[in-house]
Amino acid sequence: MKRPDDGILLVDKEEGETSHGVVKKVRSALGQGKRYKVGHAGTLDPFATGLLVILLGQGTKLSRFIMAGEKEYLATLELGVETDTLDPTGRVTAVRQVPRLTLNHIRKTAKRYEGRIRQTPPAYSAVKQGGLRAYTLARKGISVKLKERTVTVHSVSIVSVDLPRIAMRVRCGSGTYIRTLAADLARDLGSVGRLKTLRRVKSGTFDVADAISSVDIVPGSPVSVLENGMPLRDVLPGLGEIDVDSRLAEKVRQGYQPCWKELTRPEEPIRPFPGNTENDQESFMKLVSGDRLLAILKKSDGGGGHDKVKFERVFS
Repeated sequence: MKRPDDGILLVDKEEGETSHGVVKKVRSALGQGKRYKVGHAGTLDPFATGLLVILLGQGTKLSRFIMAGEKEYLATLELGVETDTLDPTGRVTAVRQVPRLTLNHIRKTAKRYEGRIRQTPPAYSAVKQGGLRAYTLARKGISVKLKERTVTVHSVSIVSVDLPRIAMRVRCGSGTYIRTLAADLARDLGSVGRLKTLRRVKSGTFDVADAISSVDIVPGSPVSVLENGMPLRDVLPGLGEIDVDSRLAEKVRQGYQPCWKELTRPEEPIRPFPGNTENDQESFMKLVSGDRLLAILKKSDGGGGHDKVKFERVFS
């Protein structure tokens, strides 16, 4: 990446760090002031490790698209004890004997959680209730009652069993809480449980194997960030592209809104956006010029070549 202004950075977060803390480390490493935009796509709890997608500059405009991608986790469920946070950091709220369980029974029970399922987010989560984050209320001892919602779990694979611990690999859609899934599975197995470990290994097309360790990000040393950063043009490889010449690119940057006839060619693919709902039929493409991303555009429903292009995001 030529400059630290725009793009993303893949970070392998260490245990004990907050996602916001990693954002602050990246900003400090780049030597940028508070006005410089740095964010992240998809929070990781402090006890969790793994892939955290850091958004740099105009890369923050891509948060919606990055967060919508499929996630993959490695998790360890510990049976017999439950906490208020459903992880190792919380206060113990229940203790129950662990029954004798066979590997076959555990796998069959886990399969029930595949597909579109109903799930209630944990009280200690970033979901808002009454305008405040649920975890803020929970920490103050205020009762939190979050609404049940539908999430998608593509697969729950049992990796190994050494009771009271069960190691599993979970592939799921955005918005799925692995802590809740683990606690629900524990109850179905006749006990209670909490997550002992959690590691995110994939988010969309991104893999933790390509990430830089958060330990290697230090104040005033932008080299590690710059060498590992990914430019805007490469961030969404799953979307089709329309490449325009420099003349039209400059007009778009100045606010010109072209019609589809000026852009599209019959062979150009229109890719559906991987949203969270079954009815999400939105289709997007990248508008590029050379190695620069100009905009994310949405296909018009009108179908006429003279329909104006709807820009979802525009990049200067």
